[in-house]
Amino acid sequence: MSFAHVPKGRVAQSGPRSDAEQQTRVDLAAAYRLVALNGWDDLIYTHISASVPNEPGHFLINPFGLTFDEVRASNLVKIDVDGNIVGASEYTVNVTGFAIHAAVHAARADAFCVMHLHNTAGVAVSAQPAGLLPASQHALRFYRQLAYHDYEGLAFTPAESERLVEHLADKPAMLLRNHGTLTVGRTVAEAYVLMATLLKACEIQLQAQACGAPLVVPDDAIATRTAEQLYDGGAIEGILEWPALLRKLDRLDPSYRD
Repeated sequence: MSFAHVPKGRVAQSGPRSDAEQQTRVDLAAAYRLVALNGWDDLIYTHISASVPNEPGHFLINPFGLTFDEVRASNLVKIDVDGNIVGASEYTVNVTGFAIHAAVHAARADAFCVMHLHNTAGVAVSAQPAGLLPASQHALRFYRQLAYHDYEGLAFTPAESERLVEHLADKPAMLLRNHGTLTVGRTVAEAYVLMATLLKACEIQLQAQACGAPLVVPDDAIATRTAEQLYDGGAIEGILEWPALLRKLDRLDPSYRD
């Protein structure tokens, strides 16, 4: 973690943006605001990254030093896969923090959006030997579809990058042991809804375990069938939820669109 001062302000425009890029900026800024609204943020740390449409190898990420409730469509920073800023910007980015995202974006053609958080419930469940239990309907969304990666320290090396993407494989979500959660989405909405579902599952598990009694879990046949139902043939998640979430943000503070 770095505590270097980063000036606050608007990003300098480096040229006209396509409608697709602008929409991605609005959606990504909304995801940051929603994370802050739910209390899932961690000071100025963690990231949500999104690919820039029709610009292979370019991504959007938060300005390092701003809290998530300060993120706007206009101040998201465009970078390449190595974390170098593309165009003009008043901001810096956390290149070390982007390394996990870069590895996933590079390895997965479907990784349009990668969300990585240090939410308390997610970290707590990641530290449990059994990880996420199939103890709720929310958890069953990830039955046999949740990856795990053991903690290797702060420095994210190329060798660890290979191990992480190998562990993630084609799964939609991961628990990084002792560290946090990660989701991969074909849209910003999908990555967000997957994260919301995963964190809800973690919260339910922790509250259920708090009483000290054994947990009731469905048998494998029921868990498998339910997971297939929730997978819904591979439909993109978040299509219905996202417009409702944007309306909620618009009622509270529409400045994320700026």
